[in-house]
Amino acid sequence: MRYTHIFKISMLAVAAFTVLFIATSRDAAAHCDTLDGPVIQDARKAIDAKDITPILKWVKPKDEKAVQAAFNKVLANKSKTPETVEHSFFSTLVKIHRAGEGAPFSGLQPAGAVEPAVAEADKALATGSSDALVKLVTDDVAAGIKTRFEHAAATYKQKDESVAHGREFVEAYVAYTHYVERLHQDATGKDAHGAEGEHDKHKNQSGHSEH
Repeated sequence: MRYTHIFKISMLAVAAFTVLFIATSRDAAAHCDTLDGPVIQDARKAIDAKDITPILKWVKPKDEKAVQAAFNKVLANKSKTPETVEHSFFSTLVKIHRAGEGAPFSGLQPAGAVEPAVAEADKALATGSSDALVKLVTDDVAAGIKTRFEHAAATYKQKDESVAHGREFVEAYVAYTHYVERLHQDATGKDAHGAEGEHDKHKNQSGHSEH
């Protein structure tokens, strides 16, 4: 019974971590939904230049005609109600882009509604330096490891004193080890068994990723 209960606690902790990881991934993916995201930034450039080229990379080939039609419409009506027309076009563009990724679209999000690391990642590309991005992420990762380690280490000292103490340790241990495991897998591109991650498996022989 004791091991069954410990196993249940472990599974609950793993499930909670998985939900957190998926939610974080979803937030990052939704970056393109924001008014200051890369899709809409390119859309603004395209409208100003009256050239659709900058935004076609964000949609699948099969969706180009639909985007072209929406783009022509915004150019034809821009002088009447520019903000309304542009907002409608942005919504259409992002919705098509998200659908191409197999992701839902719940409407455009306000500027600034971006996770700090993603915003810093964009800034790194714009400035040509990843130093600030590396510092931001590594500082947060270090703090996350330290917090979970300290909790696990504290409960480790009393883990054999009682069942209650043991269960407290198991909960802290699972949270701690799965946190570092997930971080290391992401960093190395390998899963828990040492196999290559999806990104690496899709690399072609020249070392470039296939899309």
